[in-house]
Amino acid sequence: MARGGRGRAVSWTALGLVVLAVPVVAVAVSSEPPRASAPVVRAGLDDPVKKEIAMRLVSSAENSSLDWRAQYAYIEDIGDGRGYTAGIIGFCSGTGDLLKVVRAYTDARPGNGLARYLPALRQVVGSASHEGLDPGFPRAWRAAAKDPAFRRAQDEERDRDYFGPAVRRAKADGVGVLGQFAYYDAAVVHGVRGLRAIREKAVRGAEPPARGGDEVRYLHAFLDARVAAMRQEKAHRDTSRVDTAQRVFLERGNLALDTPLDWKVYGDRYHLD
Repeated sequence: MARGGRGRAVSWTALGLVVLAVPVVAVAVSSEPPRASAPVVRAGLDDPVKKEIAMRLVSSAENSSLDWRAQYAYIEDIGDGRGYTAGIIGFCSGTGDLLKVVRAYTDARPGNGLARYLPALRQVVGSASHEGLDPGFPRAWRAAAKDPAFRRAQDEERDRDYFGPAVRRAKADGVGVLGQFAYYDAAVVHGVRGLRAIREKAVRGAEPPARGGDEVRYLHAFLDARVAAMRQEKAHRDTSRVDTAQRVFLERGNLALDTPLDWKVYGDRYHLD
């Protein structure tokens, strides 16, 4: 930075003139534009506290329990045409994500009790078949749930194929935590491809906030599209996970999904402090 200085008197006697130097102060002028104040960053659904809330909300709908960690061992065929449904968000043998969990677990723990079912799991993708899985696979799944490596495999599959893509898409659309949860829950039930279809229908009726739309109006349009999608699937025609949970939070203006939370799923009441 240049510093200011004081000039010295100069005598021009030959001209009969005396010129006194005027003190000059140099002022430094920055060429940089003024800095804007840092934006306030709101917590997203990937904040650990918010993610815990999300997992409990999903578990209330998927397992009628807030104890989502107890669901690593869960497995049954719910008759939806997707074979076995299992684990913390309902991985399915018929859709292939259950296969991904067992494959990742086997990479981490070769020779585990589920590894021998990998060929059968590959064969049943795209069907409701249990061929090669009965009667031992459910028992082996429940036993594996005691292993931290198996629980980690479930967590990573959830985040890679469901939670991560849903939250990124929701953030790109400019919605807050409640909207991010609505996207995630849709991905859990319908897959990310189904989420995209629901979103595409929603944006035809309302602009998302990232395009200048009103967040509440857009989320109502998204939930309307979600309910319509659920009613097309026999196993998901009960839409209470939207109507008496997500819609309730939205109507109360709780876009940040702040606790306390009260909601109902399948007529059962739940509360989170």
